[in-house]
Amino acid sequence: MGVERVMADHLGTTFPAAQLVIRQRGEIVYANAYGSLDPGSPNHPITPQTKFDLASVSKLFTVAALMTFAEQGRIALDQRVCEILPEVTGARAITAYPDPLTPGAFVAVVPATTARADASAITFRNLLAHNSGLPAWLPLWKLDTREARRATALTCAFAYPPGARVVYSDIGLILIGFALEALAGKSLDAIVRERVTAPLGLDSIGYGPIPPDNVAPTEFYAHQHRRMCGEVHDENAWSFGGVAGHAGVFGNARDLAAFGESLRTNRLLTRATLAEMTRLQAQDGAVRRGIGFALWSPDPSAASNPLSAQAFGHLGFTGTSLWIDPTRDLVVACLTNRVYYGRENADAIGAFRVALHRAIVSNQ
Repeated sequence: MGVERVMADHLGTTFPAAQLVIRQRGEIVYANAYGSLDPGSPNHPITPQTKFDLASVSKLFTVAALMTFAEQGRIALDQRVCEILPEVTGARAITAYPDPLTPGAFVAVVPATTARADASAITFRNLLAHNSGLPAWLPLWKLDTREARRATALTCAFAYPPGARVVYSDIGLILIGFALEALAGKSLDAIVRERVTAPLGLDSIGYGPIPPDNVAPTEFYAHQHRRMCGEVHDENAWSFGGVAGHAGVFGNARDLAAFGESLRTNRLLTRATLAEMTRLQAQDGAVRRGIGFALWSPDPSAASNPLSAQAFGHLGFTGTSLWIDPTRDLVVACLTNRVYYGRENADAIGAFRVALHRAIVSNQ
């Protein structure tokens, strides 16, 4: 099945809008935009300049910024987080955390226990490999003040003993954002701009909120009585003013692919740094994590599975993804707004990603 067929099969059902840019050996070999800003009207088509909410693909910009500090010797992967964020210390309970997709339900990573976790022992490597013990998510946005949200992220209970499991954690990347701000003495958006997007000339990439006139809309938020457009879809990032370590970045696929190419070719970070970032750091079943990156998975339903075993990348909840396959000299940036239709189509966007990557590599 060809790329165009895959896109056609999912446009209007899995997502109302998309951009796809494929680079190989440094050149753009495919670029297209699909759908409309208003699914009910074809009068405002998606263009190459349309910006999408990158969701958790934003994490890669946070991680890249952190690694520039690491290359300067200003932070170390095995440094304890409490050395920069002193609140991350002390014995913590290990308990279930609220399920972000099922209100009222909780996720128990390990059986109930009276054991305690030592927060002061966790390192930046733990946060970046998602094996720190921190919960995947907490409803920070429901707290009244920014100070309360920050304090809760810094002092929350653990979900499992550090190092015992791999649990992808927004909370861990929120702490990375706090640490960057403490290191630099400036806001995260300024840090990412100065250290990542400006040096690479990624003009479309930046944090919101942004003017909504050429932005792919996301979900209708009942609690805000409006559809989100130009404001971050993630509630916790929104509650931090749209700038957080785990989400908040907007951009187009062309610039996202250029960012991926800069990683593949060591334009931003050194070869040694990227080698460490793409080395297996933690594994839990078919889930394999590097430093900030998801690594190739043997799970046939994983987006990375059709790619080579050296592939690395990241997914975003809104329907976005960036994957780099160094064996094929390949970069694939695909942006969609699948949450326009709600949050219940996770299986459909998962199947789309696998089919898309399969179609791309079948043409290699």
